[in-house]
Amino acid sequence: MKAQSQAAGQGHDLGIDKKVVLVTGGTRGVGAGITQVLAELGAVPVVCGRNPGDDPDVEFVACDVRDADAVDEMIRGIVQTHGRLDGVVNNAGGSPFALAADASPRFTGKIVELNLLAPLNVARAAHAVMRQQESGGAIVNVSSVSGHRPSPGTSAYGAAKAGLDNAMTSLAIEWAPHVRVNSVVCGAVLTEQAHLHLGDDDGVAAVGATIPMGRLAMPADVGNAVAFLLSPLAGYVTGSTLTVHGGGEKPAFLAVATADNQV
Repeated sequence: MKAQSQAAGQGHDLGIDKKVVLVTGGTRGVGAGITQVLAELGAVPVVCGRNPGDDPDVEFVACDVRDADAVDEMIRGIVQTHGRLDGVVNNAGGSPFALAADASPRFTGKIVELNLLAPLNVARAAHAVMRQQESGGAIVNVSSVSGHRPSPGTSAYGAAKAGLDNAMTSLAIEWAPHVRVNSVVCGAVLTEQAHLHLGDDDGVAAVGATIPMGRLAMPADVGNAVAFLLSPLAGYVTGSTLTVHGGGEKPAFLAVATADNQV
């Protein structure tokens, strides 16, 4: 396996030192990786979720991001504590495997609520604060390649992510120039939940072999991309999508084609 990515830690200055950043779903998986990168770069991450994470040094707020009133209360609390809110990472989301024919309307609705409506709730509440700050703010939505290609077994999730990416482009126009809004579109990421979709270690390795970079993304890969979009280095970047998928999935026909053109 090729070398793993490193978080952009100490010694790198992206200009986000002491910036207050909310990371939804920031206690595990991709969210925990994002939080770690931001902390190493000197930012002040505040994470929300259902349960606290493993790092007692990271500020945690219990919040169901599907509840708009709870989101408003959380944002008010962050501003009351820190005096401002510089960035938001809409990371909370996900979906268990369920074929569309077997999924109940209630299940489908909850997936769309978590992956589309909830981040819009958070973005709206954050914008209300950021637009009044001289420094404005930046919002990064963590999206998925599932919103840009077929997503069998997670069709509602893919549709919700596609909707979120589209909404991002509209919010970027509506809220410019004070608040920037962008998306990081993730491919397969190696987290503690990867086995639920990819199987055992052999399954993970097999999927990694289909990716041009030769491996799944690490949470730090996503965190580094998010940190850039939150930073002044991306000060003119809004309404954009940064894809973190290691080159994507090789076309299936390459595996069965008889021509001797190996890629």
